[in-house]
Amino acid sequence: MNIFIVDTTLRDGEQKAGIALGINQKVDIARILDSVGVYQIEAGIPVMGDDEKQSIKKMAALGMKSRISAWNRLNLGDIKESIECGADIVHISVPSSDIQIRSKLNKDRDWILDNLKRCIAYAQNRNQEITIGLEDASRADFKFLMNIITIAFKEGVKRVRYADTVGILSRRRIYDEIRNIREDIEIDIEIHTHNDMGMAVSNSLAAAEGGAEFVDCTIGGIGERAGNCNLLQFVKAAKACFGVFEDVDELSLVEAQKDILRIIKGGRVRIY
Repeated sequence: MNIFIVDTTLRDGEQKAGIALGINQKVDIARILDSVGVYQIEAGIPVMGDDEKQSIKKMAALGMKSRISAWNRLNLGDIKESIECGADIVHISVPSSDIQIRSKLNKDRDWILDNLKRCIAYAQNRNQEITIGLEDASRADFKFLMNIITIAFKEGVKRVRYADTVGILSRRRIYDEIRNIREDIEIDIEIHTHNDMGMAVSNSLAAAEGGAEFVDCTIGGIGERAGNCNLLQFVKAAKACFGVFEDVDELSLVEAQKDILRIIKGGRVRIY
């Protein structure tokens, strides 16, 4: 089993109430995450504006081992902003549940599928690596979810992210759904969980057991509402359950968490 950590402290983590990071703080956090071997850093949302774009540009220019990704709505304007930042990966979030499609966007499923194809083509024509996010997947009709995944796969996308946007998953359900996706389509799967019922780490473990190779985490489990999957807790649990992350120095990870939380709280920190 291989598991790759996608850290979203700088995107979803910053949505925790009371957190607002400056450019230098974000770059310092990215350096620390890179130093502990995080595979991918979800660096932010470029369309939010100048400071956000500048921080992502600086991260992308550092030449770190960690890959830098930028989050986008299903929108060509968003994607253009991300490409301008030099991100390694453009992540396109696709509303997947009917409640989001109708209530949030006032659109229908056909609009989603048409725009999905358009956005993928736009990014691919600019030689951009793409991941597709299945936003609110845990409230979506599974057949429609598979329709989105099938189209993305046929258009050349190699990874999709199953997002439990409102934190309602159970271990059995996410295990079964990830297994069903993997049995039907040869595509990499990323899992993104929220901790509204205290299940973020547990559900992420179940998804990994079902075949998800990429797991979204945040430092300290910070994030909107009750937070996200706690990186340190997930690594320790996955090591105990699956025998992975044997080369990870847990002490270094503990220190990295302390340093990053200190930055978030506005303290000074030495960058290693």
